Amino acid sequence: MSINRYLDGPFAPVTEEVTAFDLPSTGTVPRELAGRYLRIGPNPVRVHEPAAYQWTMGAGMVHGVRLRDGRAEWYRNRWVRSPSVSAQLGEEPKVVGGSPWGFAPNVQVVEHSGHTIALVEGGPPPYAMTYELDTVGESDLGRTPAGFCANAHSKVDRSTGELHSVAIQFGVEYVQHIVTDRGGVVRRAVDIPVPGNPNMHDFALTDNHVVLFDTPFVFSVERLGKGQVPVEWDHDRPTRVGVLPRTGAVPTWIETAPCEVSHVLNAYEMGAEIVIDLIVAPAHADITDVFGVPRTLERWRVDTAAGIVHRTGIDDRPQDFPRMNGLREVRPHRYGYTAGTELYRGASVLAQRPEAAYRNALLKHDLERGRTETHEFGADAAVSEPVFVPCAAPKTEDDGYIMTFVHNPIRGAADLVILAAQDFDGEPVARIHLPGRVPLGFHGNWIPDE
Repeated sequence: MSINRYLDGPFAPVTEEVTAFDLPSTGTVPRELAGRYLRIGPNPVRVHEPAAYQWTMGAGMVHGVRLRDGRAEWYRNRWVRSPSVSAQLGEEPKVVGGSPWGFAPNVQVVEHSGHTIALVEGGPPPYAMTYELDTVGESDLGRTPAGFCANAHSKVDRSTGELHSVAIQFGVEYVQHIVTDRGGVVRRAVDIPVPGNPNMHDFALTDNHVVLFDTPFVFSVERLGKGQVPVEWDHDRPTRVGVLPRTGAVPTWIETAPCEVSHVLNAYEMGAEIVIDLIVAPAHADITDVFGVPRTLERWRVDTAAGIVHRTGIDDRPQDFPRMNGLREVRPHRYGYTAGTELYRGASVLAQRPEAAYRNALLKHDLERGRTETHEFGADAAVSEPVFVPCAAPKTEDDGYIMTFVHNPIRGAADLVILAAQDFDGEPVARIHLPGRVPLGFHGNWIPDE
């Protein structure tokens, strides 16, 4: 066992890049799926001090599977080639004279303006990659004169094709709302004063508003200097919800009980209310262990007229990485999908509390009926974020597929698992067998070929 659990078990980094074609599978890969399933996460090239290694600071590696005509054509995993990564690999740098950050983004991978883009928040620039996941170089996506860029949870407005970002830079006492058009050109950038450097990892988007979350979870220069997770709790700080008109410069701030906002499932407007389903953690939970924080799913109704946030628990089981049918974004939704996060504690916890069967599982929340279905994968089958892919001609909101990487303990390698969302707890539609492990990481997307 490693002295750092983020270098061991399901988090252990892989040591080489692999290219494999015509991947074996069980079940039937739906022929209507034509595109790439991509996921990114930390994967350091070298670890010089294992005890001091901080998982969130590991160089980004993208894993991808390309589907077409009912088969898996290829699997690739590639490091994002920042100058520091290239130097550690003994290669000529892809980026000559790049930004001083030298950091390989590791939080999100998206497609915008015809490019595959690796993203991170806090200041480092995005990186562009080819269809086959080779690094092109630093991207100007969302870049403003002040140096802000698209952030890790930038959101596309499907009606306009615009990319909305709420970009933060650690050490700067404001954030920027950036609107980037279909071609990747910044059309608007608005400075929003936010003192105290809150770690604003995600935000919400509605038809008319951008919703910000200013929480007591703040950036710490002191912790960064010690090589620790560079965030901490500010015990004197409330949580504030900022409601910013899409075209405005001044948000309305509404206070609520202190907490950390992890990720947003979706948000939409109902008259003077904004409804937000999101993942939160209780204030002052131990954040030194990233996946040790007990995050749960809540619904917030933000009454902008009364200046009140009404909070209701939806599911109190530890979970994160919420996703939904993207065709319902900024509109009322019925279903949400999350990953049970206590799975990251491993089989030993299952042995101590076998009744907690949702570990190593995905959850499907029916928010209209108040019911939750569970798809269990078994002990040691570490599961990643669920991604919803609608059918070609969907008849209902959940008419589609759930895709995710799952560790297969029998093979000692990962599978790309495809579930039918309407038969959530049934047998997978297909399991595509990858040639190696995919360490637990952060976020990803299905990027269709059209």
